Amino acid sequence: MPLARRVPKGGFRNPFRRVFQVVNIQSLARFEEGTTVDPEALHGAGLIARLDCPVKILAEGALELKLVVRADAASAAARGKIEAAGGSFEPVSRPPKGKAEAARRS
Repeated sequence: MPLARRVPKGGFRNPFRRVFQVVNIQSLARFEEGTTVDPEALHGAGLIARLDCPVKILAEGALELKLVVRADAASAAARGKIEAAGGSFEPVSRPPKGKAEAARRS
């Protein structure tokens, strides 16, 4: 049998990928005005499942509350909506999880 038929087939899986937990702006309306929204607060509210995975804020919906949002990433539109409501966005830096994360950060 030819070698090409004996070798297992499979796709490519990027070892350096980052899989984000996504939170939309409209979901942040459940917090009180002036609250600091960080991954722990999002986990407590049931908006994210895991604390060890990065969180990204997306701009789906509207926000009228002044919040301090701390997350790993946010879209440019989400940052604009947070700042337009009088709040601020602060990026959170986390230590690398494994070999792939450590190699990417160094």
